[in-house]
Amino acid sequence: MEDSVEYSIEVKNLTKQYGPITAIQDISFSLKKGEIVGFLGPNGAGKSTTMKILTGLIPANSGSAYICGIPVATHPEEIKRKIGYMPENNPLPTDMRVVEYLRFRGKLKEMSSRILRNRIDYVLDLCDLTRARKRMIGGLSKGYRQRIGIAEAILSDPEVIIMDEPTIGLDPHQILKIRDLIGSLKGRMSVIISSHILPEIELTCDKVIIINRGFVVASGTPDELRKDFLPESSYHLEITGSSQDLEPEIKFVSSKLSILSNESFAGSNINRVTLAGPGDRKIGEKLIAHLASLPEFTLRSLYCSEPTLEDIFLAATKRSWEVLAERPDLVTEPPFQPVAKSLGSEDAE
Repeated sequence: MEDSVEYSIEVKNLTKQYGPITAIQDISFSLKKGEIVGFLGPNGAGKSTTMKILTGLIPANSGSAYICGIPVATHPEEIKRKIGYMPENNPLPTDMRVVEYLRFRGKLKEMSSRILRNRIDYVLDLCDLTRARKRMIGGLSKGYRQRIGIAEAILSDPEVIIMDEPTIGLDPHQILKIRDLIGSLKGRMSVIISSHILPEIELTCDKVIIINRGFVVASGTPDELRKDFLPESSYHLEITGSSQDLEPEIKFVSSKLSILSNESFAGSNINRVTLAGPGDRKIGEKLIAHLASLPEFTLRSLYCSEPTLEDIFLAATKRSWEVLAERPDLVTEPPFQPVAKSLGSEDAE
């Protein structure tokens, strides 16, 4: 990849229709070198369609897509050499041994025998498959097969990796291994991952793109999306003292704090209090300092919980459904217009 090319993936105003059904509508996003990006959306949102267009498997009706600065539509063979693709429900041959399959795929990728031999050893070690190299694929578990799919995707050392549901059907231990494996690619390869396991996306990815009904409805880091969609955090206190005297002290720390709940323990003066307020770490520090300085209170514990990526996902898709309900022309009348950025500006109010 030339150093002058800043983005590994660029998508501009991409639209794809299957007869009367529009799968994606005027979507745009980009992926920088070495980034790992989570591509999220409900079932039928257009994730797999977008990935198939990026890999050159299907054409778009309009718009453009670039892999490492190369247009996908006019150079499909060239971009395939730069991509490692792991589709959902990866169709592996059950009658081949692991090493045989990787050797076969490497030949299809036009790798020389010397390079292929070294790369097979490398990806087997990276994906923790060395002990299974001579085992038949048909006799391996789902977790092993997913790791084989990833090993095949990175075999030719491509610049871009595209994974569609790489952790689907795995148990927690297997998911952890796949997460660590994907994390090891950060900075070396650009990776775009579609998944419904949102905690894994939040832990693994630098950025998140959320689509719904074919539109990009949110894009940014988890922290940026938190500020856009759910800026408030919850502060959980366990404190002794009169709960009636607590509210003015809370307001003294920040006028933006409010008490959501106050639970008292029978037979004691211990209270469990939940506050809502801005997601600012300094507020927690101020709460600790102020409450600790008051003799009538004893602060037993305090922790802050931020909205999870699952909360953000639900908020973003809910807002997009509301916008689309108010603007049916976005869905039913071409030319399709992009929804307001993050669906959080005037159209979403």
